[in-house]
Amino acid sequence: MAKSNSAKFVIQKVQPGLLGLMDGSVSTLAPIFATAGLTGQPIKAFYVGLAASLGAGISMGLAEALSDDGTVTGRGNPIIRGGITAIATSIGGMLHTMPFLINNIGRALHLAYIVVVCELLVIAFIRYRYMKTPLVKTILQVIVGGGIVFVLGIFLGKAGT
Repeated sequence: MAKSNSAKFVIQKVQPGLLGLMDGSVSTLAPIFATAGLTGQPIKAFYVGLAASLGAGISMGLAEALSDDGTVTGRGNPIIRGGITAIATSIGGMLHTMPFLINNIGRALHLAYIVVVCELLVIAFIRYRYMKTPLVKTILQVIVGGGIVFVLGIFLGKAGT
């Protein structure tokens, strides 16, 4: 049975992008916030976030591109999927990294907290819209998962000082 254009779009474009956004948003939280807590220097947190975001983007892009060639699963061109995942992962990590360009650690942290909450809500909305996950369920799942990593980063940042 052939997949509809809508189903193809979701599996070939939305899913790799969502995968990347989720990984970039969540996997970079702990290193960035731990660095901010350990050093108290926003620029150091920024560079750790930059490295984590770009490194995760490359890693996730390769993983997605090499996971299958799309012929059996219908997931589409692996290079396109890998590119979408790489870009989305990097963006997901960089959004809450950018506030650390502010020279005041308190302001940078507060803005980054707000950005993280917004990122998680956008991810939840995308899951709701395209993956048909009930909105309350997806918000709880995304916020609990992101919250665990966020708290880990804060804890490690305080524990190391």
